[in-house]
Amino acid sequence: MERLFAPAKINLTLEVLARRDDGYHGIRSVMVPLELGDEIAIEPSDRFAFACDAGELGGDDNLVVRAFRSLPHLPAVGVTLHKRIPTQAGLGGGSSDAAAVLLAAMHEAFGPAPALDWLAVARALGSDVPFFLARGGALVEGTGERVIPAGALPPWHVLIVKPPAAVSTAAAYAQLDRGERPSRPRSESVSLAMLTALQRADFDAVEGLLHNDFDACVAAAEPAVAVALGALRSAGARKAVLAGSGSCVFALARDARELAALAARLNLPPTFARFETRFASTPAWRGAA
Repeated sequence: MERLFAPAKINLTLEVLARRDDGYHGIRSVMVPLELGDEIAIEPSDRFAFACDAGELGGDDNLVVRAFRSLPHLPAVGVTLHKRIPTQAGLGGGSSDAAAVLLAAMHEAFGPAPALDWLAVARALGSDVPFFLARGGALVEGTGERVIPAGALPPWHVLIVKPPAAVSTAAAYAQLDRGERPSRPRSESVSLAMLTALQRADFDAVEGLLHNDFDACVAAAEPAVAVALGALRSAGARKAVLAGSGSCVFALARDARELAALAARLNLPPTFARFETRFASTPAWRGAA
């Protein structure tokens, strides 16, 4: 049996740029993978079959199925997705699942690797999929297709809160478009400053630079998101921000002791979930135990 690990991600920065002629928004974002992740189990079968332990995600529109169907030949395998990353959370779970399948195919897990434009395949599946193909932290630009690796990541920890809310990414972008936003020259980008701070493993600088353009509008539209942000700050987080367009929010901790202290002070309503994790320590995501 082949087991693939698909890590979640957080956005240390997320800058939303102007709406383009094709209707998409440009972005600049520094993303990092986490040790929190899904597992995809694959075993030989007489035909392709897919199941998920989260029943509502077991249909043909799941990105795991779509990734397999993007290959020239659908392999005869039985696939089970063990879901650990919360959905509609901004943590990139579906995109990571798709990327794990593409990476496995590239490494000939299902036979000789097909001659494909893998970046084009990834982009067609979702804007975050190219990031996960890079297997590490990165600066992401364009509509997600330009990925500049950040190198080895420091062993920092992350406390994530998932409020009982689902955020529509399209609605979040529409809210931003209704307001005025200043132009952002690339040379003045908080994401470029974040990339440098991350590569230097400067925790204080990284924490101070945490930024997400969706914070204000999503927190205003979703009271549960505002509650989650407030809970992290009340627990002592020096900064708390959204993951993607939400609904998850997170704060960083320098080490396991700091994470435990922050988590111990966190006071959440019973319908909120929390996850304690850390930056992914290795690009070797395949072969999960």
